Amino acid sequence: MSDLFSFDNQNELGMVMSVDTSQVFIDVHNSEIMTKLGVGHLVAIKSYSEYQLLIGTIEKISRTVTEKLEFEFESDDELVYQDHPNDIVKVVLIGTFKSVDGEKRNVFKRGADTFPQIDSESYLIEGDNLQNFMNLISEGIRDSERLKIGHFINDSTAKAILNGDKFFQRHASILGSTGSGKSWCVATILEKASQLDFPNLIVFDMHGEYSPLTKGNDKIAEGFRIAGPGDLESTDKNVIFLPYWLLNREEVLSMILDRNDNNAPNQASRFTLHIKNLKENTLVRNNKEQILKTFTVDSPIPYQIQDLLMKLQDDDTRKGVGASNKPVKGEWEGKLTRFISRLEAKVSDRRYGFLFQPPEQALKYDWLEQLLYMLLGYSSERKGIKIIDFSEVPSDVLPVVTGTLARILYEIQFWMDSNHRTPFTILCDEAHLYLPIKEDANSTERQALENFERISKEGRKYGVSLLVVSQRPSDVSKTILSQCNNFIVLRLTNDRDQSVVKKLMPDSMKGITDCLPLLDTGEALVLGDSILLPNRIKLDVPKIKPDSMTKDFWKEWSKNKPKNESISQAVENLRAQSRKEESEV
Repeated sequence: MSDLFSFDNQNELGMVMSVDTSQVFIDVHNSEIMTKLGVGHLVAIKSYSEYQLLIGTIEKISRTVTEKLEFEFESDDELVYQDHPNDIVKVVLIGTFKSVDGEKRNVFKRGADTFPQIDSESYLIEGDNLQNFMNLISEGIRDSERLKIGHFINDSTAKAILNGDKFFQRHASILGSTGSGKSWCVATILEKASQLDFPNLIVFDMHGEYSPLTKGNDKIAEGFRIAGPGDLESTDKNVIFLPYWLLNREEVLSMILDRNDNNAPNQASRFTLHIKNLKENTLVRNNKEQILKTFTVDSPIPYQIQDLLMKLQDDDTRKGVGASNKPVKGEWEGKLTRFISRLEAKVSDRRYGFLFQPPEQALKYDWLEQLLYMLLGYSSERKGIKIIDFSEVPSDVLPVVTGTLARILYEIQFWMDSNHRTPFTILCDEAHLYLPIKEDANSTERQALENFERISKEGRKYGVSLLVVSQRPSDVSKTILSQCNNFIVLRLTNDRDQSVVKKLMPDSMKGITDCLPLLDTGEALVLGDSILLPNRIKLDVPKIKPDSMTKDFWKEWSKNKPKNESISQAVENLRAQSRKEESEV
């Protein structure tokens, strides 16, 4: 049949008894083999061609016992009933193996070219057959495209290798409950990518848990941090400010404008006019005549926030001129007061200093280029993977901040000469915090969704992809998840989360996801374009482990005494809105 497979009576499973478009039911004749079977094991089914086998995965194993009428010859032909087991295995077809395919030998492809016939023989793929088949799967990916993330549960000697190109270019998602091993999975993928010459990944780290990957002589990534309240005077080049002028009109208004205010249209109108005029003045001062002809209010052009406040306050207090040149109530008088108050509150709050209190150099015309050189460019002194710590960004503006940065990165790629684009991936850690379901999103979250959804729909054309990581897939935008073509799914215990994953799978694969709540830590189902054989794998342990902050409560309670001085320092950190270690005080 094939040099790859060698089946004997011990491998024989039974005969096909029922077939539909994706599932096959096998009547198991070999009762001894039933003790070896497990959900997820692989089965080979004979096709009409001697050079072809259909490959499937076991989805369900069942045994029923029926009574059959038999003659008991030793008891004067007495009629008796005997119990007979009926063993049935449900198999989902996942691909086709051809021992000969034109000039090629031993080829496996996704999808069933044909369907098995009734009474076709079937075999359990185990032992040497399993190892040979798993090795074949890995050999189908060129060395330059290989992304090894672990080994198959069915055979610990068989490496689980993804096609790195397909994994990143078609968007991917890593999903799993807290403590299932998501952070290790992310760290492993980053570790493998770091071995390439010019990797380009930008990690949005919500809790600073990937900071160990940016430290020491063995670091694999460059670490950045969105400026916190204690960083406003910092000169550290790895502290990032995202000045207000990077935000487009709608992004700023989502933070400042109260849509329920009767004067909201007036406030938005004057804000828009002044912003455009201030940006125009900047272009004039910098002699940017060509850009003056085509720029818009949303173009990322620096201006002074205090100039904007002065213009709004002038509108809000300016009197009109009536009959006999007597002062009357101005057209905008009193209509902008609340808007100005909300804007001033944001500008003066150090928590939002990374937006509204940037350093002087961040107001220079060429500052944006310098930021993007760090995040997208190449330097022999910096690693290609960049991890940005968002942990000190206030939760109410987190969606706007992540969305703005993602939009800027995407738009730079969009407007770049297509011959000079280098692809990059944005890894969205804890995506449920800023990419919620659209129906549940507030005004700031909707701005982030709009930006990320645009990337998920159009980014592949311009070399931008998303790697979405979340412990609550049921709370993540369905639009974004539906655009992901690859999934690494770790343990999920919540029914809603499991349901979301099942809806993203083809009907024929939904049964495979039934094991999600039973997966061990570090185990995952891998499905999608990047792997020929959807299967259960054990993830590799990364060399540099992230600070996932999973505490061993029982051990900690038995040996670690709480320190009063640490509590005192935490109180001061809370008041200062800045993290300082006791050694720094």
